[in-house]
Amino acid sequence: MDLGIKGRHALVCGGSRGLGEACARSLAKEGANLTIVARGAEALEEAAARLRAETGVAVQIVAADVNTEEGRDAILAACPAPDILVCNPGVRQVPGNFREWDRAEWLYWWDVHFHSSMELIRRTTPGMCERKFGRVVSISVSFIKFPQIGFAHSHAARVALSGAIGSIARELIPHNVTVNTVCPGLFDTDALRTNLHGHAARRGTTYEAMVEDRIAGCPAGRFADPSECGDLVAYLCSAQAGFMTAQNIVNDGGVYQGLF
Repeated sequence: MDLGIKGRHALVCGGSRGLGEACARSLAKEGANLTIVARGAEALEEAAARLRAETGVAVQIVAADVNTEEGRDAILAACPAPDILVCNPGVRQVPGNFREWDRAEWLYWWDVHFHSSMELIRRTTPGMCERKFGRVVSISVSFIKFPQIGFAHSHAARVALSGAIGSIARELIPHNVTVNTVCPGLFDTDALRTNLHGHAARRGTTYEAMVEDRIAGCPAGRFADPSECGDLVAYLCSAQAGFMTAQNIVNDGGVYQGLF
């Protein structure tokens, strides 16, 4: 299927590994040129080399922290007018105890999971509206629908972002600019492995036991492959997706549910 985005330019945050790289790969397979962003220059170079070799598209890298004003300035200086924006903080975290979090801890995760994405959306969508084409996808997590113990701070910020995107989506759709939240469930990524190691330490069990426990709760009986998320994101960015006003796509165990 031709998604109609060949020659478009996609800005993908957290693009050096995991779901971010999977999104970049799926977009590149459809002919979109890329700017991929992450904090580590070496990992970015390796990901860019893989993407160029596999797809032949142009790949620009920006080593910057999207969670800082300086980082966002550097990103948008390198890619000032993206047609496609994939917001993906790419910050790994382990579960904690809310009783130990002070105001600074709550505000840190607010910046990571709300403010950084909102700033990129705020600064890129006016140009998309002028050009009458834009696709924004925010990578969240299914646990904003099914909260987990130990992640109250990140859940709170992600829920806020989802709500803001629901409002923005309705404002921008007349300009052929769509804004969606994708909420992945259990995907086989470094981030999931970090998460499960944290849960294992907290519960006094093994990583292997946590893997078995999580898979037992997956309807599909497996962890999803990152490419499944990447392909969904590419579809949401297609030229044909301009009619879509969905604000959330949830994945849990390999099954997607559109919430309109």
